[in-house]
Amino acid sequence: MIELMLQAEQTLGLGLVDQAERLYAQAAAADPKNAIAVIGLARVQLERGDEAGSHALVLRALAIDPENATALRMEARLREVLAGEGRPVSPPPPPPPPAAPRHGLVGRLIGRRR
Repeated sequence: MIELMLQAEQTLGLGLVDQAERLYAQAAAADPKNAIAVIGLARVQLERGDEAGSHALVLRALAIDPENATALRMEARLREVLAGEGRPVSPPPPPPPPAAPRHGLVGRLIGRRR
């Protein structure tokens, strides 16, 4: 999987957009929870000038991994661009729920510090 992702990144860097799209799509199909592959597909759409399509894919990546820094930056920037053009923008997904409280020894030790 890593080799496929590296090949897709190199291919996109060379400007071979169609080939990069195929490789990122293969990676996303092989692992539907691969937010990085979906971000790669979003970058392909951006290379093609399809900001709305790119934004939709970034939202999909954020649904997979809400804390992905690249996806968060891309979403914010694409939202600005689309809103600036007067185009409708889907909202970003809500932030993940807070982590569950820690139990056991670590939780008790951390709880004592408060």
